[in-house]
Amino acid sequence: MINLVLFGPPGSGKGTQAQNLIAKYNLKQISTGDLFRYNIKNETELGKLAKSYIDKGELVPDQVTIDMLVDELKKPADVQGFIFDGFPRTTPQAEVLDTIVKDLFNEEITITLSLKVEDEVLVERLCERGKTSGRVDDSDESIIRNRIKEYYAKTAEVATYYQAQDKFAEINGVGDIQEISEKLYAEIDKVLA
Repeated sequence: MINLVLFGPPGSGKGTQAQNLIAKYNLKQISTGDLFRYNIKNETELGKLAKSYIDKGELVPDQVTIDMLVDELKKPADVQGFIFDGFPRTTPQAEVLDTIVKDLFNEEITITLSLKVEDEVLVERLCERGKTSGRVDDSDESIIRNRIKEYYAKTAEVATYYQAQDKFAEINGVGDIQEISEKLYAEIDKVLA
């Protein structure tokens, strides 16, 4: 089983790269953003709570995210593993994810892949996406900048956590999509070899 954490600030290309990883390795993407949108659209209690934070550009509290994540992982899926996108964002979340993967599948996190993109490129990408996505959090530059700032403030420790386990690789997330994908594949294949 392959369990990847796909890491990077909002707008770094995680969604695009996740689709390529899914196709190559038969994985299921567990995107906290998608889980939030699903729960918000369906007006679940967890969705209403998550929305109140997202609309301010803040990160959703751990327990709300964890509850959504566990619900999704328990759904039947004929896959070779999972891509965790948007989670974990803190060391306590990383520790919880390790426990969840161990308890549900008797597995470990295989590798964490981090897409690195300059802030101004992120802001440009998200503002562009906001023109068509209808997402409030993609249409206001101050909210976008706050999301990026929050991401860096709260996730640097997660990189350190996975680096200490020798399960972290950073990839430049700017350039040709397929070239970026090939770099990600190479990192995964090294671990699987």
